[in-house]
Amino acid sequence: MAGQSRKWMILVATTWVQAFTGTNFDFSSYSSTMKTALGISQVQLNYLSVASDMGKAFGWCSGLSLRYWLLIQQVISLPYFLVFFLSLMAGCSICWFNTVCYVLCIGNFQSNRALALALTISFNGVSAALYTLIANAINSDDDTLYPFLNAIVPLFTSGVALIPVLRQPPPQELPPDAIKHDSRIFLFLNGVAVLTGLYLLLLNPLSYNSNRARLFLVGAILLLVLPLCLPGIVYARDWARRVISSSLSLNGSTFSLVDVDDLELHKELIGSEPAGVHAAMNGNGNTSTFILRAKDGCCGNVMEKDQLTVLGEEHSARLLVCRWDFWLYYLAYLCGGTVGLVYSNNLGQISQSLGFSAQTSVFVTLYSSCSFFGRLLSAGPDFLRDKIYFARTGWLAIALVPTPIAFILLATSGSETILRASTGMIGLSSGFVFSAAVSVTSELFGPNSAGVNHNILITNIPIGSLLYGLLAALVYDAGAETTVRESLLGDATICMGRKCYQQTFIWWACISMVGLASSILLFLRTKPAYDRFERNRNRREFS
Repeated sequence: MAGQSRKWMILVATTWVQAFTGTNFDFSSYSSTMKTALGISQVQLNYLSVASDMGKAFGWCSGLSLRYWLLIQQVISLPYFLVFFLSLMAGCSICWFNTVCYVLCIGNFQSNRALALALTISFNGVSAALYTLIANAINSDDDTLYPFLNAIVPLFTSGVALIPVLRQPPPQELPPDAIKHDSRIFLFLNGVAVLTGLYLLLLNPLSYNSNRARLFLVGAILLLVLPLCLPGIVYARDWARRVISSSLSLNGSTFSLVDVDDLELHKELIGSEPAGVHAAMNGNGNTSTFILRAKDGCCGNVMEKDQLTVLGEEHSARLLVCRWDFWLYYLAYLCGGTVGLVYSNNLGQISQSLGFSAQTSVFVTLYSSCSFFGRLLSAGPDFLRDKIYFARTGWLAIALVPTPIAFILLATSGSETILRASTGMIGLSSGFVFSAAVSVTSELFGPNSAGVNHNILITNIPIGSLLYGLLAALVYDAGAETTVRESLLGDATICMGRKCYQQTFIWWACISMVGLASSILLFLRTKPAYDRFERNRNRREFS
Protein backbone atom coordinates (compact mmCIF):
# COMPACT_ATOMS: atom_id res chain seq x y z
CA MET A 1 0.00 0.00 0.00
CA ALA A 2 2.86 2.38 0.86
CA GLY A 3 4.52 1.63 -2.49
CA GLN A 4 1.27 2.38 -4.33
CA SER A 5 0.91 5.67 -2.49
CA ARG A 6 4.47 6.68 -3.41
CA LYS A 7 3.87 6.11 -7.10
CA TRP A 8 0.94 8.53 -6.97
CA MET A 9 3.16 11.03 -5.22
CA ILE A 10 5.57 10.67 -8.15
CA LEU A 11 2.76 11.31 -10.63
CA VAL A 12 1.74 14.48 -8.80
CA ALA A 13 5.39 15.57 -8.66
CA THR A 14 5.74 15.12 -12.44
CA THR A 15 2.65 17.26 -13.00
CA TRP A 16 4.24 20.00 -10.90
CA VAL A 17 7.46 19.76 -12.89
CA GLN A 18 5.57 19.93 -16.18
CA ALA A 19 3.37 22.80 -15.00
CA PHE A 20 6.31 25.06 -14.12
CA THR A 21 8.95 24.06 -16.69
CA GLY A 22 7.15 24.86 -19.95
CA THR A 23 9.07 28.13 -20.02
CA ASN A 24 9.12 28.23 -23.84
CA PHE A 25 5.37 28.85 -23.92
CA ASP A 26 5.60 32.32 -22.33
CA PHE A 27 8.18 33.57 -24.85
CA SER A 28 5.54 35.71 -26.57
CA SER A 29 4.81 37.50 -23.30
CA TYR A 30 8.20 39.21 -23.32
CA SER A 31 9.46 38.78 -26.90
CA SER A 32 8.46 42.31 -27.93
CA THR A 33 10.24 43.76 -24.88
CA MET A 34 13.34 41.70 -25.63
CA LYS A 35 13.25 42.74 -29.27
CA THR A 36 13.13 46.41 -28.32
CA ALA A 37 15.81 46.07 -25.64
CA LEU A 38 18.20 44.33 -28.03
CA GLY A 39 17.28 46.52 -31.00
CA ILE A 40 17.01 43.54 -33.36
CA SER A 41 14.88 42.64 -36.36
CA GLN A 42 12.12 40.05 -36.46
CA VAL A 43 14.44 37.64 -38.30
CA GLN A 44 17.02 37.92 -35.51
CA LEU A 45 14.30 37.44 -32.88
CA ASN A 46 13.19 34.32 -34.75
CA TYR A 47 16.71 32.93 -34.59
CA LEU A 48 16.62 33.30 -30.79
CA SER A 49 13.37 31.31 -30.73
CA VAL A 50 14.92 28.66 -32.99
CA ALA A 51 17.95 28.45 -30.72
CA SER A 52 15.67 27.77 -27.77
CA ASP A 53 13.89 24.99 -29.69
CA MET A 54 17.24 23.52 -30.74
CA GLY A 55 18.31 23.49 -27.11
CA LYS A 56 15.50 21.08 -26.26
CA ALA A 57 17.44 18.38 -28.06
CA PHE A 58 20.43 18.61 -25.72
CA GLY A 59 19.48 19.59 -22.17
CA TRP A 60 21.12 22.01 -19.73
CA CYS A 61 20.19 24.35 -16.89
CA SER A 62 17.17 26.64 -16.81
CA GLY A 63 19.10 29.10 -14.65
CA LEU A 64 20.56 30.60 -17.81
CA SER A 65 17.19 32.30 -18.29
CA LEU A 66 18.44 34.68 -15.62
CA ARG A 67 20.79 36.12 -18.26
CA TYR A 68 17.72 37.04 -20.32
CA TRP A 69 16.41 39.12 -17.44
CA LEU A 70 19.74 40.88 -16.99
CA LEU A 71 19.84 41.67 -20.71
CA ILE A 72 16.30 43.04 -20.84
CA GLN A 73 16.94 45.14 -17.75
CA GLN A 74 20.14 46.33 -19.48
CA VAL A 75 22.17 45.41 -16.41
CA ILE A 76 24.59 43.69 -18.78
CA SER A 77 25.28 44.09 -22.51
CA LEU A 78 26.23 41.17 -24.75
CA PRO A 79 26.77 40.78 -28.49
CA TYR A 80 24.01 39.06 -30.44
CA PHE A 81 25.85 35.76 -30.97
CA LEU A 82 26.24 35.33 -27.21
CA VAL A 83 22.54 36.04 -26.71
CA PHE A 84 21.87 33.35 -29.35
CA PHE A 85 24.08 30.92 -27.42
CA LEU A 86 22.24 31.70 -24.18
CA SER A 87 18.93 31.07 -25.95
CA LEU A 88 20.25 27.69 -27.01
CA MET A 89 21.28 26.80 -23.47
CA ALA A 90 18.09 28.15 -21.89
CA GLY A 91 15.96 25.79 -23.99
CA CYS A 92 17.99 22.73 -23.09
CA SER A 93 16.43 22.06 -19.70
CA ILE A 94 12.99 21.38 -21.20
CA CYS A 95 14.25 18.21 -22.87
CA TRP A 96 15.63 16.89 -19.59
CA PHE A 97 12.49 17.70 -17.64
CA ASN A 98 10.24 16.05 -20.23
CA THR A 99 12.39 12.93 -20.55
CA VAL A 100 12.51 12.39 -16.78
CA CYS A 101 8.73 12.77 -16.54
CA TYR A 102 8.15 10.32 -19.43
CA VAL A 103 10.44 7.71 -17.87
CA LEU A 104 8.82 8.05 -14.43
CA CYS A 105 5.30 7.68 -15.87
CA ILE A 106 6.16 4.69 -18.05
CA GLY A 107 8.08 2.95 -15.25
CA ASN A 108 5.44 3.43 -12.53
CA PHE A 109 2.26 3.05 -14.60
CA GLN A 110 2.97 0.31 -17.09
CA SER A 111 -0.68 -0.73 -17.42
CA ASN A 112 -1.98 2.83 -17.65
CA ARG A 113 1.00 4.64 -19.09
CA ALA A 114 -1.02 6.39 -21.83
CA LEU A 115 -3.28 7.95 -19.18
CA ALA A 116 -0.33 8.89 -16.99
CA LEU A 117 1.54 10.46 -19.90
CA ALA A 118 -1.48 12.41 -21.13
CA LEU A 119 -2.21 13.75 -17.63
CA THR A 120 1.40 14.74 -16.96
CA ILE A 121 2.11 16.27 -20.37
CA SER A 122 -1.13 18.25 -20.24
CA PHE A 123 0.13 20.35 -17.33
CA ASN A 124 3.01 21.56 -19.48
CA GLY A 125 0.36 23.47 -21.40
CA VAL A 126 -0.64 25.64 -18.44
CA SER A 127 2.88 26.94 -17.82
CA ALA A 128 2.28 30.23 -19.63
CA ALA A 129 -0.99 30.79 -17.75
CA LEU A 130 0.71 30.11 -14.41
CA TYR A 131 3.65 32.40 -15.18
CA THR A 132 1.26 35.14 -16.28
CA LEU A 133 -0.58 34.79 -12.97
CA ILE A 134 2.66 34.91 -10.97
CA ALA A 135 3.95 37.92 -12.92
CA ASN A 136 0.65 39.77 -12.45
CA ALA A 137 0.74 38.99 -8.73
CA ILE A 138 4.13 40.73 -8.50
CA ASN A 139 3.73 43.57 -11.02
CA SER A 140 1.29 43.37 -13.92
CA ASP A 141 3.06 46.18 -15.81
CA ASP A 142 6.54 44.61 -15.90
CA ASP A 143 7.08 42.12 -18.77
CA THR A 144 10.73 41.69 -17.79
CA LEU A 145 9.63 39.51 -14.86
CA TYR A 146 9.02 36.52 -17.12
CA PRO A 147 12.69 35.60 -17.81
CA PHE A 148 13.51 36.06 -14.13
CA LEU A 149 10.65 33.75 -13.12
CA ASN A 150 11.70 31.27 -15.81
CA ALA A 151 15.06 31.03 -14.09
CA ILE A 152 13.90 30.74 -10.47
CA VAL A 153 10.58 28.85 -10.45
CA PRO A 154 11.71 25.65 -12.29
CA LEU A 155 14.68 25.34 -9.93
CA PHE A 156 12.46 25.57 -6.86
CA THR A 157 9.81 23.21 -8.27
CA SER A 158 12.39 20.61 -9.27
CA GLY A 159 13.85 20.66 -5.77
CA VAL A 160 10.43 20.00 -4.24
CA ALA A 161 9.64 17.24 -6.77
CA LEU A 162 12.98 15.54 -6.14
CA ILE A 163 11.84 14.23 -2.74
CA PRO A 164 9.16 11.76 -3.95
CA VAL A 165 11.21 10.87 -7.04
CA LEU A 166 14.11 9.65 -4.90
CA ARG A 167 11.70 7.50 -2.87
CA GLN A 168 9.96 5.84 -5.83
CA PRO A 169 8.92 2.21 -5.30
CA PRO A 170 10.34 -0.69 -7.34
CA PRO A 171 8.24 -1.78 -10.37
CA GLN A 172 5.65 -4.44 -9.54
CA GLU A 173 2.85 -6.32 -11.25
CA LEU A 174 -0.63 -5.09 -10.40
CA PRO A 175 -3.59 -7.41 -9.75
CA PRO A 176 -6.89 -6.65 -11.55
CA ASP A 177 -8.33 -4.97 -8.45
CA ALA A 178 -5.37 -2.58 -8.29
CA ILE A 179 -5.85 -1.68 -11.95
CA LYS A 180 -9.49 -0.78 -11.15
CA HIS A 181 -8.24 1.41 -8.31
CA ASP A 182 -5.85 3.14 -10.70
CA SER A 183 -8.64 3.69 -13.24
CA ARG A 184 -10.83 5.44 -10.69
CA ILE A 185 -7.95 7.59 -9.45
CA PHE A 186 -7.11 8.66 -13.00
CA LEU A 187 -10.74 9.64 -13.46
CA PHE A 188 -10.54 11.86 -10.36
CA LEU A 189 -7.22 13.35 -11.42
CA ASN A 190 -8.50 14.21 -14.88
CA GLY A 191 -11.51 15.87 -13.28
CA VAL A 192 -9.21 18.02 -11.13
CA ALA A 193 -7.08 18.79 -14.20
CA VAL A 194 -10.14 20.03 -16.12
CA LEU A 195 -11.12 22.18 -13.14
CA THR A 196 -7.59 23.62 -13.00
CA GLY A 197 -7.61 24.45 -16.71
CA LEU A 198 -11.00 26.15 -16.53
CA TYR A 199 -9.91 28.09 -13.45
CA LEU A 200 -6.83 29.47 -15.21
CA LEU A 201 -8.64 30.12 -18.49
CA LEU A 202 -11.58 32.01 -16.97
CA LEU A 203 -9.89 33.90 -14.14
CA ASN A 204 -6.52 34.79 -15.68
CA PRO A 205 -7.98 37.66 -17.78
CA LEU A 206 -9.24 39.19 -14.52
CA SER A 207 -5.84 39.11 -12.80
CA TYR A 208 -4.40 42.48 -13.88
CA ASN A 209 -4.92 43.83 -10.38
CA SER A 210 -2.04 42.60 -8.23
CA ASN A 211 -4.15 41.88 -5.15
CA ARG A 212 -6.68 39.95 -7.19
CA ALA A 213 -3.87 38.08 -8.99
CA ARG A 214 -2.38 37.00 -5.65
CA LEU A 215 -5.75 35.61 -4.58
CA PHE A 216 -6.13 33.71 -7.87
CA LEU A 217 -2.57 32.40 -7.55
CA VAL A 218 -3.35 30.92 -4.12
CA GLY A 219 -6.36 29.16 -5.63
CA ALA A 220 -4.26 27.79 -8.52
CA ILE A 221 -1.63 26.43 -6.11
CA LEU A 222 -4.36 24.75 -4.03
CA LEU A 223 -5.69 23.06 -7.18
CA LEU A 224 -2.18 21.81 -7.99
CA VAL A 225 -1.78 20.45 -4.43
CA LEU A 226 -5.27 18.89 -4.31
CA PRO A 227 -4.31 15.72 -6.26
CA LEU A 228 -2.11 14.71 -3.33
CA CYS A 229 -5.27 13.93 -1.37
CA LEU A 230 -7.14 11.92 -3.99
CA PRO A 231 -5.17 8.63 -3.95
CA GLY A 232 -5.49 8.47 -0.17
CA ILE A 233 -9.22 9.21 -0.33
CA VAL A 234 -9.84 6.49 -2.92
CA TYR A 235 -7.82 3.86 -1.05
CA ALA A 236 -9.43 4.81 2.28
CA ARG A 237 -12.89 4.53 0.76
CA ASP A 238 -12.16 1.09 -0.68
CA TRP A 239 -10.67 -0.09 2.61
CA ALA A 240 -13.70 1.14 4.54
CA ARG A 241 -16.09 -0.60 2.18
CA ARG A 242 -14.21 -3.88 2.50
CA VAL A 243 -14.21 -3.64 6.30
CA ILE A 244 -17.93 -2.94 6.65
CA SER A 245 -18.79 -5.44 3.87
CA SER A 246 -20.70 -2.85 1.96
CA SER A 247 -23.30 -4.14 -0.45
CA LEU A 248 -22.43 -1.44 -2.96
CA SER A 249 -20.70 -2.84 -6.02
CA LEU A 250 -17.44 -1.35 -7.18
CA ASN A 251 -17.33 -3.32 -10.41
CA GLY A 252 -17.24 -0.28 -12.64
CA SER A 253 -15.72 -0.21 -16.06
CA THR A 254 -11.97 0.00 -16.42
CA PHE A 255 -9.85 1.54 -19.10
CA SER A 256 -8.28 -0.92 -21.47
CA LEU A 257 -5.04 0.41 -22.90
CA VAL A 258 -2.37 -0.79 -25.29
CA ASP A 259 0.12 -1.92 -22.67
CA VAL A 260 3.31 -3.94 -22.95
CA ASP A 261 1.67 -7.27 -22.06
CA ASP A 262 -1.03 -6.78 -24.67
CA LEU A 263 1.56 -5.94 -27.29
CA GLU A 264 3.52 -9.09 -26.49
CA LEU A 265 0.32 -11.14 -26.71
CA HIS A 266 -0.48 -9.48 -30.01
CA LYS A 267 2.87 -10.43 -31.47
CA GLU A 268 2.23 -14.04 -30.44
CA LEU A 269 -1.27 -14.10 -31.93
CA ILE A 270 -0.23 -12.42 -35.15
CA GLY A 271 1.16 -15.71 -36.33
CA SER A 272 -2.37 -17.12 -36.47
CA GLU A 273 -3.56 -14.44 -38.88
CA PRO A 274 -4.38 -15.43 -42.46
CA ALA A 275 -1.73 -15.61 -45.13
CA GLY A 276 -0.49 -12.36 -46.49
CA VAL A 277 1.57 -11.34 -43.49
CA HIS A 278 5.22 -12.28 -43.61
CA ALA A 279 8.29 -11.30 -41.67
CA ALA A 280 11.46 -10.22 -43.37
CA MET A 281 14.89 -9.76 -41.91
CA ASN A 282 16.86 -6.59 -42.46
CA GLY A 283 20.60 -6.31 -42.64
CA ASN A 284 21.02 -5.98 -38.86
CA GLY A 285 18.97 -9.04 -38.04
CA ASN A 286 16.00 -7.03 -36.89
CA THR A 287 12.62 -8.39 -37.81
CA SER A 288 10.52 -6.12 -39.96
CA THR A 289 6.94 -6.99 -40.87
CA PHE A 290 5.41 -6.39 -44.27
CA ILE A 291 2.10 -6.98 -45.99
CA LEU A 292 2.61 -8.74 -49.31
CA ARG A 293 -0.45 -8.72 -51.46
CA ALA A 294 -0.95 -9.32 -55.13
CA LYS A 295 -2.29 -5.86 -55.82
CA ASP A 296 -1.11 -3.53 -58.52
CA GLY A 297 -1.48 0.18 -59.05
CA CYS A 298 0.09 3.34 -57.72
CA CYS A 299 -2.36 3.69 -54.81
CA GLY A 300 -1.84 0.09 -53.80
CA ASN A 301 1.94 0.56 -53.76
CA VAL A 302 1.69 3.72 -51.65
CA MET A 303 -0.68 2.14 -49.15
CA GLU A 304 1.08 -1.20 -48.77
CA LYS A 305 4.80 -0.63 -49.25
CA ASP A 306 6.66 -1.33 -46.01
CA GLN A 307 3.35 -1.23 -44.11
CA LEU A 308 3.31 -1.89 -40.37
CA THR A 309 1.17 -4.87 -39.41
CA VAL A 310 2.12 -5.35 -35.74
CA LEU A 311 1.86 -2.81 -32.95
CA GLY A 312 4.73 -2.63 -30.50
CA GLU A 313 7.43 -4.13 -32.69
CA GLU A 314 10.74 -2.72 -31.46
CA HIS A 315 12.54 -0.50 -33.95
CA SER A 316 16.16 0.49 -33.72
CA ALA A 317 17.06 3.99 -34.86
CA ARG A 318 18.40 2.63 -38.14
CA LEU A 319 15.27 0.60 -38.85
CA LEU A 320 13.07 3.51 -37.79
CA VAL A 321 14.42 5.94 -40.39
CA CYS A 322 13.84 3.32 -43.11
CA ARG A 323 10.13 3.15 -42.36
CA TRP A 324 7.68 4.97 -44.61
CA ASP A 325 5.22 5.14 -41.73
CA PHE A 326 7.77 6.99 -39.62
CA TRP A 327 8.31 9.66 -42.27
CA LEU A 328 4.56 10.12 -42.72
CA TYR A 329 4.36 10.49 -38.94
CA TYR A 330 7.33 12.88 -38.96
CA LEU A 331 5.74 15.02 -41.70
CA ALA A 332 2.38 15.09 -39.88
CA TYR A 333 4.10 16.35 -36.72
CA LEU A 334 6.32 18.81 -38.61
CA CYS A 335 3.45 20.32 -40.60
CA GLY A 336 0.86 20.02 -37.83
CA GLY A 337 2.00 20.35 -34.23
CA THR A 338 5.21 22.26 -34.91
CA VAL A 339 3.55 24.96 -36.99
CA GLY A 340 1.22 25.54 -34.02
CA LEU A 341 4.24 25.94 -31.75
CA VAL A 342 5.78 28.50 -34.13
CA TYR A 343 2.47 30.37 -34.10
CA SER A 344 2.67 30.60 -30.30
CA ASN A 345 6.24 31.93 -30.54
CA ASN A 346 5.01 34.70 -32.85
CA LEU A 347 1.87 35.46 -30.86
CA GLY A 348 3.41 38.55 -29.25
CA GLN A 349 4.17 40.19 -32.60
CA ILE A 350 0.88 38.98 -34.13
CA SER A 351 -1.20 40.65 -31.42
CA GLN A 352 0.99 43.76 -31.56
CA SER A 353 0.67 44.10 -35.35
CA LEU A 354 -3.12 43.82 -35.15
CA GLY A 355 -3.31 46.51 -32.48
CA PHE A 356 -3.89 44.25 -29.46
CA SER A 357 -0.48 44.56 -27.79
CA ALA A 358 -2.11 45.39 -24.44
CA GLN A 359 -3.82 41.98 -24.54
CA THR A 360 -0.80 39.87 -25.48
CA SER A 361 -0.78 38.05 -22.15
CA VAL A 362 -4.48 37.25 -22.61
CA PHE A 363 -3.80 35.57 -25.95
CA VAL A 364 -0.78 33.75 -24.54
CA THR A 365 -2.90 32.47 -21.64
CA LEU A 366 -5.64 31.43 -24.07
CA TYR A 367 -3.19 29.43 -26.20
CA SER A 368 -1.65 27.90 -23.08
CA SER A 369 -4.99 26.87 -21.58
CA CYS A 370 -6.33 25.44 -24.85
CA SER A 371 -3.06 23.57 -25.35
CA PHE A 372 -3.62 22.12 -21.87
CA PHE A 373 -7.11 20.92 -22.79
CA GLY A 374 -5.82 19.52 -26.08
CA ARG A 375 -3.20 17.51 -24.23
CA LEU A 376 -5.81 16.33 -21.75
CA LEU A 377 -8.15 15.28 -24.57
CA SER A 378 -5.43 12.98 -25.91
CA ALA A 379 -6.41 10.59 -23.10
CA GLY A 380 -9.96 10.41 -24.52
CA PRO A 381 -9.27 7.39 -26.77
CA ASP A 382 -8.14 5.42 -23.71
CA PHE A 383 -11.23 6.30 -21.67
CA LEU A 384 -13.55 5.49 -24.60
CA ARG A 385 -11.73 2.42 -25.83
CA ASP A 386 -14.33 -0.13 -24.66
CA LYS A 387 -17.20 1.88 -26.15
CA ILE A 388 -15.75 3.55 -29.24
CA TYR A 389 -12.62 1.95 -30.65
CA PHE A 390 -10.64 4.02 -33.12
CA ALA A 391 -6.96 3.85 -34.02
CA ARG A 392 -4.88 6.44 -32.19
CA THR A 393 -3.43 7.59 -35.51
CA GLY A 394 -7.01 8.34 -36.58
CA TRP A 395 -7.51 10.55 -33.53
CA LEU A 396 -4.25 12.26 -34.44
CA ALA A 397 -5.58 13.05 -37.92
CA ILE A 398 -8.84 14.43 -36.47
CA ALA A 399 -6.87 16.64 -34.07
CA LEU A 400 -5.04 18.30 -36.99
CA VAL A 401 -8.26 19.43 -38.72
CA PRO A 402 -8.71 22.72 -36.76
CA THR A 403 -5.24 24.07 -37.60
CA PRO A 404 -5.68 24.89 -41.31
CA ILE A 405 -9.18 26.22 -40.59
CA ALA A 406 -7.75 28.58 -37.96
CA PHE A 407 -5.05 29.92 -40.28
CA ILE A 408 -7.58 30.50 -43.07
CA LEU A 409 -9.73 32.50 -40.63
CA LEU A 410 -6.71 34.54 -39.56
CA ALA A 411 -5.82 35.27 -43.20
CA THR A 412 -9.33 36.54 -43.93
CA SER A 413 -9.90 38.69 -40.84
CA GLY A 414 -7.89 40.59 -38.27
CA SER A 415 -10.64 41.01 -35.69
CA GLU A 416 -10.11 40.26 -32.02
CA THR A 417 -12.84 37.60 -32.07
CA ILE A 418 -11.18 35.71 -34.93
CA LEU A 419 -7.78 36.00 -33.24
CA ARG A 420 -9.16 34.56 -30.02
CA ALA A 421 -11.04 31.73 -31.73
CA SER A 422 -8.12 30.81 -33.99
CA THR A 423 -5.62 30.90 -31.12
CA GLY A 424 -7.82 28.54 -29.14
CA MET A 425 -8.21 26.14 -32.08
CA ILE A 426 -4.48 26.04 -32.77
CA GLY A 427 -3.76 25.51 -29.07
CA LEU A 428 -6.19 22.59 -28.85
CA SER A 429 -4.81 20.97 -32.00
CA SER A 430 -1.11 21.32 -31.25
CA GLY A 431 -1.60 20.34 -27.61
CA PHE A 432 -3.29 17.08 -28.63
CA VAL A 433 -0.45 16.30 -31.04
CA PHE A 434 2.30 16.98 -28.48
CA SER A 435 0.69 14.68 -25.91
CA ALA A 436 -0.57 11.89 -28.18
CA ALA A 437 2.76 11.64 -30.01
CA VAL A 438 4.48 9.91 -27.08
CA SER A 439 1.87 7.10 -27.06
CA VAL A 440 1.78 6.86 -30.86
CA THR A 441 5.56 6.46 -30.99
CA SER A 442 5.40 3.74 -28.35
CA GLU A 443 2.63 1.82 -30.12
CA LEU A 444 3.98 2.01 -33.65
CA PHE A 445 7.69 1.57 -33.02
CA GLY A 446 7.96 -0.25 -29.69
CA PRO A 447 7.66 0.81 -26.02
CA ASN A 448 11.23 -0.08 -25.08
CA SER A 449 12.63 2.13 -27.85
CA ALA A 450 10.17 4.97 -27.31
CA GLY A 451 12.64 7.28 -25.57
CA VAL A 452 15.21 7.26 -28.37
CA ASN A 453 12.66 7.13 -31.17
CA HIS A 454 10.62 10.02 -29.79
CA ASN A 455 13.73 12.18 -29.53
CA ILE A 456 14.40 11.42 -33.20
CA LEU A 457 10.83 12.45 -33.98
CA ILE A 458 11.04 15.81 -32.22
CA THR A 459 14.07 16.85 -34.25
CA ASN A 460 11.36 18.27 -36.49
CA ILE A 461 10.71 21.03 -33.92
CA PRO A 462 13.91 23.08 -34.47
CA ILE A 463 13.66 22.44 -38.22
CA GLY A 464 10.08 23.68 -38.35
CA SER A 465 10.85 26.53 -35.97
CA LEU A 466 13.62 27.71 -38.29
CA LEU A 467 11.73 27.36 -41.57
CA TYR A 468 8.27 28.56 -40.50
CA GLY A 469 9.63 31.25 -38.20
CA LEU A 470 12.02 32.53 -40.87
CA LEU A 471 9.16 32.68 -43.36
CA ALA A 472 7.08 34.72 -40.90
CA ALA A 473 10.02 36.99 -40.02
CA LEU A 474 10.85 37.77 -43.65
CA VAL A 475 7.23 38.67 -44.40
CA TYR A 476 7.08 40.75 -41.20
CA ASP A 477 10.29 42.67 -41.87
CA ALA A 478 9.25 43.31 -45.48
CA GLY A 479 6.27 45.32 -44.24
CA ALA A 480 7.93 46.82 -41.19
CA GLU A 481 8.87 50.38 -40.46
CA THR A 482 11.97 51.14 -38.42
CA THR A 483 10.98 52.85 -35.19
CA VAL A 484 13.56 54.55 -33.00
CA ARG A 485 13.41 53.37 -29.42
CA GLU A 486 15.04 54.81 -26.36
CA SER A 487 17.39 51.90 -26.04
CA LEU A 488 21.11 51.61 -25.69
CA LEU A 489 21.13 48.79 -28.21
CA GLY A 490 19.66 50.62 -31.21
CA ASP A 491 16.53 50.43 -33.36
CA ALA A 492 13.82 47.75 -33.54
CA THR A 493 11.69 46.98 -36.60
CA ILE A 494 7.97 47.26 -35.92
CA CYS A 495 5.25 46.24 -38.39
CA MET A 496 1.63 47.26 -37.96
CA GLY A 497 -1.45 46.01 -39.81
CA ARG A 498 -2.77 42.77 -41.30
CA LYS A 499 -0.09 42.81 -44.01
CA CYS A 500 2.51 41.77 -41.41
CA TYR A 501 1.24 38.18 -41.15
CA GLN A 502 -1.48 37.69 -43.79
CA GLN A 503 0.82 35.97 -46.31
CA THR A 504 2.35 33.96 -43.50
CA PHE A 505 -1.07 32.68 -42.41
CA ILE A 506 -1.81 31.57 -45.98
CA TRP A 507 1.49 29.69 -46.17
CA TRP A 508 0.95 28.13 -42.73
CA ALA A 509 -2.55 27.03 -43.78
CA CYS A 510 -1.10 25.25 -46.82
CA ILE A 511 1.64 23.65 -44.72
CA SER A 512 -0.85 22.43 -42.11
CA MET A 513 -2.95 20.89 -44.91
CA VAL A 514 0.11 18.86 -45.90
CA GLY A 515 0.36 17.69 -42.29
CA LEU A 516 -3.31 16.75 -42.27
CA ALA A 517 -2.93 14.78 -45.51
CA SER A 518 0.11 12.95 -44.10
CA SER A 519 -1.75 12.06 -40.91
CA ILE A 520 -4.71 10.68 -42.90
CA LEU A 521 -2.37 8.55 -45.00
CA LEU A 522 -0.63 7.34 -41.82
CA PHE A 523 -4.01 6.40 -40.34
CA LEU A 524 -5.02 4.43 -43.44
CA ARG A 525 -1.71 2.56 -43.44
CA THR A 526 -1.75 1.72 -39.71
CA LYS A 527 -5.48 1.04 -39.31
CA PRO A 528 -5.13 -2.70 -40.20
CA ALA A 529 -2.52 -3.12 -37.44
CA TYR A 530 -4.75 -1.42 -34.85
CA ASP A 531 -7.79 -3.44 -35.98
CA ARG A 532 -5.81 -6.67 -35.80
CA PHE A 533 -4.61 -5.80 -32.33
CA GLU A 534 -8.16 -5.11 -31.15
CA ARG A 535 -9.45 -8.41 -32.58
CA ASN A 536 -6.70 -10.31 -30.81
CA ARG A 537 -7.38 -8.50 -27.56
CA ASN A 538 -11.07 -9.36 -27.77
CA ARG A 539 -10.20 -12.94 -28.62
CA ARG A 540 -8.15 -13.21 -25.45
CA GLU A 541 -10.90 -11.68 -23.29
CA PHE A 542 -13.59 -14.07 -24.55
CA SER A 543 -11.45 -17.19 -24.68
